[in-house]
Amino acid sequence: MRYKLLAGIAVGIIATLGVAVPAQAISPTTANLYVLHAVPATPVDVWVNGSVLLSNFQPGTLTDAQDLPAGDYTVVITAVGAPITTPVIGPATLTLAANTSYTVVAHLDAGGNPTATLFTNDLSTIPAGQGKLTVRHTAAAPAVDILANGTPAFTNLTNPNEVKANLPVGSISAAVALTGTTTPVIGPADVAIQEGVNTIVYAWGSAEAGNLQLAVQTIGGLHSNPTGVNTGSAGLTADPNPAAIGVGVASLLALMIVGSAATVRARKSRVGA
Repeated sequence: MRYKLLAGIAVGIIATLGVAVPAQAISPTTANLYVLHAVPATPVDVWVNGSVLLSNFQPGTLTDAQDLPAGDYTVVITAVGAPITTPVIGPATLTLAANTSYTVVAHLDAGGNPTATLFTNDLSTIPAGQGKLTVRHTAAAPAVDILANGTPAFTNLTNPNEVKANLPVGSISAAVALTGTTTPVIGPADVAIQEGVNTIVYAWGSAEAGNLQLAVQTIGGLHSNPTGVNTGSAGLTADPNPAAIGVGVASLLALMIVGSAATVRARKSRVGA
């Protein structure tokens, strides 16, 4: 289900969620922002600078990119219909830089508490013949090592961090092992890499509650100037069955959400409750 942004803040954010903003909107003075709601069973209202911008925003919803003036935004997330003075998450300040793409994710931390993380989407040029795979851990679930063709490629991935790499177009054999080992717990599974596309996969939900789900976001056109051709697409899958996503990307996330504890950090900005 898609929702509309309501006018009402000083910077004049007026847009329709679900309609992709052209890449040319990312300019020297603007940023673009996707929003992913990844707190299970919790419809919310999203407030920005004191006004409700997303009303009755449902879990599992990913918006398309919205073009916003660069600057600071005060974000509060409440239960549907609740006053801004009773937040579920926030208040938190999101600082958006010009000529940059972000995804803000409302999700559970490793202990199962609601929080939010602002990720910077990598729009750097991808060499010919390659694609980018980004994995973001936003679930209340333990850490893992990701194996590529039997060798640890990403290690100790924990909430709320990400890992990424440029990979040749084609398939890799991916598996998950307990941290520090190379014996697969699940897998291996084939993962497809698409040319010039940053495929971003999210684990969200709670392992303890048994409601882990998967989201997929893709940003394409990155085999050229990333700020001039980033039309991309924002897609979402909330079905934990790997067949629902296809081409093996879900298989990697299904592996990622089983493992043991440790920590690694990748470039990201975090905002908390």
